[in-house]
Amino acid sequence: MKRLGWWLLVILVSVFTSNVVWASEKAAPGFGFFSAIMLASGLGVGLAGLGCGIGMGHATRGACEGMARNPEMAGRLTVTMILGLAFMESLTIYALVIALILLFANPIIPRVLTLVGA
Repeated sequence: MKRLGWWLLVILVSVFTSNVVWASEKAAPGFGFFSAIMLASGLGVGLAGLGCGIGMGHATRGACEGMARNPEMAGRLTVTMILGLAFMESLTIYALVIALILLFANPIIPRVLTLVGA
């Protein structure tokens, strides 16, 4: 696991510094800013999906164990589990909406474009 952490750090550093290394006269202005937005939105949605998926798995497992131990509570456990799953799913959709706002409706982008002269 420690090796994976180091490789992840190396990859992230190379992604963020590749602009500086490969800079040339013909490079698009502000490319680092836009690539950071794309990376952040992708990681945000990915982590939200991962976290909610893990949470949904734990909730389903707990509900199944509860129903196996006490079958009379199956109806109430199912309703509570479905309500919790809906809340988790709404958090994932919220992360997707924020990522789409960052990508397509970011109010900072026109200002950055005027600052860099594009």
